[in-house]
Amino acid sequence: SRTILLSLAAVLFAGIAYAATQWVMQPKQSELTFLAIQAGAQFEGQFEHFDADIRFDPADFSNSRFEVKVNLASVNTRDSERDDTLKGPDLFAVKQYPTATYVAERFQHRGGTKFTAHGKLTLRNITRDVSIEFTFDTNNTGAWLKGTANLNRLDFGVGQGEWKDTEGVANEVQVRYALLLTKS
Repeated sequence: SRTILLSLAAVLFAGIAYAATQWVMQPKQSELTFLAIQAGAQFEGQFEHFDADIRFDPADFSNSRFEVKVNLASVNTRDSERDDTLKGPDLFAVKQYPTATYVAERFQHRGGTKFTAHGKLTLRNITRDVSIEFTFDTNNTGAWLKGTANLNRLDFGVGQGEWKDTEGVANEVQVRYALLLTKS
């Protein structure tokens, strides 16, 4: 029976060893921002409320997964009029579509601490393939996951009516993120 117990323990620990690390995002230290161009001038905004379910191990891509949910009504560009416009029906339409979701289950190592995640972004009920470039730096207390993604807002219907015109607001938007993670 001791052999059976040892075998069972070996199987359990082997199962644990092959599961990618589950990380817990520290919301106070983490940020999700974007850069856009309006009337020829760049402005920055941030989403104050988002949740990132990160399971990642550079040695175990098959069990790694990102799922990020963004509360679109938490947008803050430090301009309340612009924020109200962004939340409105022609842009984020937060009453109809309160959440944007990004899910990635395919990863590539690009050398050192650099990686690419291949996933799907759903915004305004439109889902498109979006790849994100990121670095994953670990230390004694956890890890930093930082990177960028370039999006075209019109691919997701962010820009109806007068906002379809890219003269006033550029189509290209850069999303930036810096997530402080600790082991669960």
